[in-house]
Amino acid sequence: MPFTIQQANPDDLLFMRSLLEAFGRGFDDYETYSANQPDDAYLERLLRGDSFVAFGAVEDGQVIGAIAAYALHKFEQARSEMFIYDLAVDEAHRRRGVATELIESLRAISRQRGAYAMFVQADTNEDDEAAIALYRTLGAEQQVLHFDIAVDPR
Repeated sequence: MPFTIQQANPDDLLFMRSLLEAFGRGFDDYETYSANQPDDAYLERLLRGDSFVAFGAVEDGQVIGAIAAYALHKFEQARSEMFIYDLAVDEAHRRRGVATELIESLRAISRQRGAYAMFVQADTNEDDEAAIALYRTLGAEQQVLHFDIAVDPR
């Protein structure tokens, strides 16, 4: 494996910012991931907590893929689920096992943090066909509906 997996931590915010850049490239959405990045204090607080984790795949000093997930602490039992919020791999590095290794790294830390499950949402459009194929190899598919509810209903 010519790339390595590295976890983002609060002592290396430049690495976290490089993960944001990788998401922008992977999703072709620089506006969301780069135009208004949070300040250092916000990122440091996020990375010091136990509800967020991010990893990057690094090759030759460059981030070629990234994953970000949130621990959802449950109320009905003392356990949590890990929600894969974003997973992106640079187009030139896809189909090399990068996404699988990022998910495996997340699986290991999820186990370490006491999570009992991981889950991910994939859009049913042409852009996510490869992601859906990958997720089918790793877990059980469920058909669900997703609703965006505006915080400000105006």
